[in-house]
Amino acid sequence: MTTLGVIGNISIDTTHYPDGRTCHLLGGAALHVALAAAQAGLPARPVAVTGDGLTLLHSDPRLDDLDLRHVSTVWGPDCRFDLTYNRDGRVTGVHSDYGVATTLTSHALTALEDPDVDHWHVACRRPLNTTQILARLLELGRPFSVDFHLASADEHIPAARTALPFAQVVFVNTTEHQILTRHIPAASLPAVLVSDGPKTAVLRRHGVQVATAVPPPITAQEVTGAGDTLAGTFLAFTASGVGDQDALTGAVTAASRRAASPGLRHRT
Repeated sequence: MTTLGVIGNISIDTTHYPDGRTCHLLGGAALHVALAAAQAGLPARPVAVTGDGLTLLHSDPRLDDLDLRHVSTVWGPDCRFDLTYNRDGRVTGVHSDYGVATTLTSHALTALEDPDVDHWHVACRRPLNTTQILARLLELGRPFSVDFHLASADEHIPAARTALPFAQVVFVNTTEHQILTRHIPAASLPAVLVSDGPKTAVLRRHGVQVATAVPPPITAQEVTGAGDTLAGTFLAFTASGVGDQDALTGAVTAASRRAASPGLRHRT
């Protein structure tokens, strides 16, 4: 069976909403993408560096579906994100403290030698050196996919420009898609999945629309990790041979369920 490796952050997130709610969560793309893939039936290994606030991560029963061998815990401050959302669930402010995650690039380069991982997903976000990781994947000839985050998309999409035509799937939201198409012709990209929160998600292959899906209506509780859940679920479904339309529909449904849940609360 295919095994998915997910390179990114595992963080402690604090979210703020217009109604005054503040939540403390386990976050990070490496965690949410891998967890969604595993829950959809695809074995997943997140690759991340965590600090002394997440020393119990390896024994957290909520993560029993994950293979955490590539999550390195070291002494020092954890990666932390402070996220402010508007009423539509869109990020309006981000404050980042990367802590020990500044060593993620070197740790990930070592993890890329794992022969048991059949597909790598790279969350192209600070503090990861996207250029180094994607260049190494191309050298190794390993299948990979990527996603971006709006806070650093202006930096990471141009940095990844030469590698993206070799990515099996590029995951972006509508604003990131505008940045993407400014740098790379749509026809050169094998697959781009464009999400838009509660609105229609679109899958294009070489610039041609091949599937759309509208997320089911929900009452959102915690939107952090919803986009990562979409990516992980889509990768799991396509790895098992599910067609484009069914994979996209299943992915947006899983993302909606994530947004309707309270999220993974951080347990100190």
